[in-house]
Amino acid sequence: MREMVAAIIVAAGKGTRMGPGIEKLFLELKGRPLVAHTWWRFNQAESIDEIVLVVRDGLQPAFQEIAAKYGFNKPYRFVAGGKERQDSVWNGLEALSREAEIVAIQDAARPCTSLELIAASIQAARETGAAAAAQAVTDTVKESADGLWVARTLDRARLWAVQTPQSFRVNIIRRALAEVRKRGALLTDDTAACELIGQPVRLVPSLLPNPKLTRPEDIPYLTVLLEELPEGGR
Repeated sequence: MREMVAAIIVAAGKGTRMGPGIEKLFLELKGRPLVAHTWWRFNQAESIDEIVLVVRDGLQPAFQEIAAKYGFNKPYRFVAGGKERQDSVWNGLEALSREAEIVAIQDAARPCTSLELIAASIQAARETGAAAAAQAVTDTVKESADGLWVARTLDRARLWAVQTPQSFRVNIIRRALAEVRKRGALLTDDTAACELIGQPVRLVPSLLPNPKLTRPEDIPYLTVLLEELPEGGR
C-alpha cells in the first residue's frame, strides 16, 4: 500500500517586496490568480493525496472561491499562518492527516513547478527522508559584506539555488522544526531545519524554470513561462 502524501502550500506571506497594498497571490497571470496556478499543479499531481493551504486569517473565503471556480477536487483544508514562515509550516504540519507520512512543502508564489519535479522530490524524500528542488548556479557569485565592494568570489561549482517543493518524511521535518523552535532560530527555508539535526538533504535537479514571484519585475517572465506551459502541465 502506498504511503499517504500531503502537500503544504505556504500562502500566508505579505509579499512586501511587491510594494504596498499588493496581494501578489491574487495577481492575474494567464487569466487566473497566481496562487490558482500553484494550487492547480498540486491538485493535478497524482502523488499528492491531500493539500493544506496556510493562509492569512480572513482570506479563507477568497481561497474557497478559487477552489470552487477552478474545480479543485482534491481534499484540502485551510490553516492560519504564523509570525514567520517556519511558524506557518509548523501550523501546516499540525493540520495534516494522521496518516500522512510524506509531505511536500511549496511556496504559493511559485506557479510553474512541474508535475515531474513534484513527483521526483517526493520519491527522493521517500528514499532519503528529505529532499529539495534546486538548480545549479551558473552565474559567477561574489560575496560582499556591505553591498558595495567585492570581498571574494565563491566556487559556483559547489553552489545550488534551492527552490520548492521541499519534501520530507513527516516525522523528520516535525523533529527538525521542533529543534528550530527550541533554539529560537530564524530560517528562510525548511531544509535548513534538517541541517540543525544532521539530516542529509537530497538535491533534486529542477530541469525547467521554476521561479518565484518576488518583485514586480518578475511578472513578465512568469507570464511568458505560464503561456508556454501546456494546460496539462509538464
